[in-house]
Amino acid sequence: MAQKLMTPGVYIEEVNAFPGSVVEVATAIPAFIGYTEKASRNGKSLVNQPVRITSISEYLLLFGGAFSPKFTLDKVADGKQGKNEVSINGATKDINFVKDHDAYMFPAIQLFFNNGGGACYIVAVGTYGGADKVVEVKKDELEGGISTLLKEQEPTMVVIPDAVKLGDDCYDVYKKVLAHCSKMQSRVGILDIYDGDQSRIVGDASVDIITKFREKIGTENLSYAAAYYPWLNTNIVQKGDITFENLDASVELKSLLPEAGAQSLIAGYPADENAFKEALIKDKPDDLAAALSSDNPEGVESAVTEGKLADGFNADALTALQEKGGLVATQSLLQNYVANKKRNFHLGLMATSPTYASLLDEIRGVMNVLPPSGAMAGIYTMVDNSRGVWKSPANVSLNSVVKPAANITHDEQENLNVDAISGKSINAIRTFPGVGTLVWGGRTLDGNSLDWRYINVRRTMMMLEQSIKLALRSYVFEPNDANTWVTVKSMIVNFLTEKWKQGALAGASPEDAFDVQVGLGTTMTSIDILEGKMLVTVKLAIVRPAEFIVVTFEQQMQKS
Repeated sequence: MAQKLMTPGVYIEEVNAFPGSVVEVATAIPAFIGYTEKASRNGKSLVNQPVRITSISEYLLLFGGAFSPKFTLDKVADGKQGKNEVSINGATKDINFVKDHDAYMFPAIQLFFNNGGGACYIVAVGTYGGADKVVEVKKDELEGGISTLLKEQEPTMVVIPDAVKLGDDCYDVYKKVLAHCSKMQSRVGILDIYDGDQSRIVGDASVDIITKFREKIGTENLSYAAAYYPWLNTNIVQKGDITFENLDASVELKSLLPEAGAQSLIAGYPADENAFKEALIKDKPDDLAAALSSDNPEGVESAVTEGKLADGFNADALTALQEKGGLVATQSLLQNYVANKKRNFHLGLMATSPTYASLLDEIRGVMNVLPPSGAMAGIYTMVDNSRGVWKSPANVSLNSVVKPAANITHDEQENLNVDAISGKSINAIRTFPGVGTLVWGGRTLDGNSLDWRYINVRRTMMMLEQSIKLALRSYVFEPNDANTWVTVKSMIVNFLTEKWKQGALAGASPEDAFDVQVGLGTTMTSIDILEGKMLVTVKLAIVRPAEFIVVTFEQQMQKS
C-alpha cells in the first residue's frame, strides 16, 4: 500500500486486475516527397515540413494543383523511331517534354486517392508556382525531404514519384530510401523503374532497364522496398486540361494546322502582350476607360476624356501608366480579357481543326503515362483497410488506369519475379483479357530471401514489432522481476492471439502460430538482470501468399 495508515478510518485502494494492452499501429500512411505548386498555410511556408492530409481537397488548399507542362514537336531522323511519334499534316513528329517541364507529384497523389488512399504525409521540397514555372528536380532536395521524416513516427511508406526525373541519379535517392526505412524499421519504400514507360530493351544501345535497375540499386536493405514495372497509361489528365498553351513557343501552329478555319483564327490571334493590349483598347474602350477612371492615379486623367480613351492612346501608353500608377482595375480587366481570348481561341481551334484536336489527344496520352508508385500506395492502403496488412497487395485491379505502358507476357515475367543471379524481384503490372489491369507480383526487392521475400510478410512484421514496442514503453524502469514478466508476456500473448484470430498468423491453434518467452533461465541470465536487461523472445508464423498454385491431374482406371 502506497499511503501510510496513521489515522483510524476506512481506506479504498483500487488494484488493476488486467494487464496492459497492445494496440495495433497504423500500417497504411504513405509519405510523398516531391515538388508542388505551392507550399504554405496561412502565409507560412511548408517547404521541407511533413504535413498530414486526409483528402485531395486538403492537398489543393495547401499545396496547389497540377503542373502545366510544355511540349516540343521534334523531327524524327531518317531510320530512327521517336518515343512518342505522331503524324501531323503528313509529317512525323516526336512529342517531347521541354526540359524541366514535367512533374509527377500531383498526378501520383490523384492516383493514390483514386485507388483507395486515405491519410498521408506530404513533404514539398520545392515549388513550381514561381515566375519561371519550371520544375528543376535536384537530388539533394529529394534526399533532404527523406531526412525530414526521421522525427515522424506515423508514416509507413515512402514514395518519391519525381525521383525518376533525375535519370541515373534516381538510384542514389532510392538507396537513401532503403537506408532510411532500415533505420526506422517502421516503413517500406515503393520504387519506380527509371524508363519504365518503355519496353525492357530501349534505345540503340539495347539497354535492359530492369538489369540496369538491379545493378544500380545496390545490395543493402533490399527487404525494405518493392519495385513495380511498367509505368501506367492512366486517365488522370482530362481532355479539357490541355490547350495550345502546352505547346512550346518553337511550335508554329500556322505551319502545323492545314485547315482554313484554323488559319483564319491564328491570323487574328494576338501575338504577344502588347498585341493583347492593343486588342483590348480596340475591343473594349469603354470598359478600359472606366477601369482607368476607377484607378485614377496621377497622370491618368490625360488618358481619359469624357469616358472615352484619348486620341493616340496605345499599348505603350497603357504599359507606362500601369508601371507608374499600379493600375489594379486595369490589370484585372486585361487578365480577364486575355483569359477569354485564349479560351475562345482554343475552342475555335477545336471546332475548326481536327488536326489540332488530334494533336492535343496525343499530348494528353503522353502526359497520362505515369509512374506506378502513387497508385500502389493507394492499393496498399485499400488492401490494409479491407483485408489487413497480412494480405499480399497483389491480384488487385487498378483504378484510373487504362493499361500498362508495356505489355508483359507470362514468360517475360519469369525473370522479373525470380532472378537467380541478383535475387532482386520486380513486381509486374499486367493486363489480362476479360479481367483488366492487375498487380501481378507481391515481392520485396529481396526476392530470394525466405525470410523477407514477400512484401506482406515484411509489413506485417513491422506492424507487430512497432505495436509491441510502443506497448512495452510503459514497462521501462519497472521492477525486472517475475510479476513484470508475467504481465508483459500475457499482454503480448493476448495481442498475438487476436491477430491469429484475424488471420495474420498461420496455425491451427495459437500455440502453433506464435510463442512468447520471457524470464530468468528462459531468455535472461542473472547477469542480464544485473545489467538492467529484460529480454523477450517472440516467434511468429506469419501467413505467406499462395504465389504458385499447382493442380495435378492424373487419369485413373474406370471402376464401374
